[in-house]
Amino acid sequence: ICISTSSKLLMLGFFFCFPEIHGISFRIQISAKEVLDTDVLLKLLFHLPVNYPSTLPDISVNSDQLTRAQCMDVKEKLLEQAKKHLSEPMVHDLILWVQQHLKEVIKQSATVCNEKTTLSKGTEDGIWMLLLHLDHMRAKAKYVKTVEKWASSLRLTGRLMFMGKIILILLQGDRSSIKEYLILQKTSKVDVDSSGKKCKEKMMRVLCETEVQSQHKRFQTFEVKEYSAPEELQKEFETAGLTTLFSEFVPPLLK
Repeated sequence: ICISTSSKLLMLGFFFCFPEIHGISFRIQISAKEVLDTDVLLKLLFHLPVNYPSTLPDISVNSDQLTRAQCMDVKEKLLEQAKKHLSEPMVHDLILWVQQHLKEVIKQSATVCNEKTTLSKGTEDGIWMLLLHLDHMRAKAKYVKTVEKWASSLRLTGRLMFMGKIILILLQGDRSSIKEYLILQKTSKVDVDSSGKKCKEKMMRVLCETEVQSQHKRFQTFEVKEYSAPEELQKEFETAGLTTLFSEFVPPLLK
């Protein structure tokens, strides 16, 4: 089997194939842009039956940076495109298509997910709050910029708080956006390791994830703030009606 590599993006991946009794299978890894313009590595597995292209290929989609549901949505969209190219070679066109339209697929996936959640869970999609603890930031400036970008894109408000060695992220917003933020935080390369190589956040802890109550004050913006003493940090929580949240989760970090 032969696939053109005229596209520079295709050259980012690897390609191999092996014969099978009932056709040919091959795997390719490509790079594409997702909603926040972050590079996503997609691992595509194609199985071409013996009567391809008169018969549609089987397609499998995997990515460490996407959820299983998102991978399934990408697969479904690729199969829809494949039907448009039935009886003609299509693999190259399918690869180019997913590189150009991954953003749209992920956006549509999020919209459908939100609609289903609203119908099935009712008030569960109210305003939620998330408190995260980060162990460290080596590439602080870049890390902070990334967190600000995510919060803005997902319409989340709150604080990125620094007090000595303590780093906390407090977010408020739609539950679906909170969930999406957690996925980004866990799967994106947001920092660098001791050798300066980009790495994912492996030492993040979710301290609290709960629905915002009537006594809680809503943050109007997302801000990055530094505090020189625990009392200043405590006052930030108290002002937002989050005294209990502070008392439960922050003092252990000060020890």
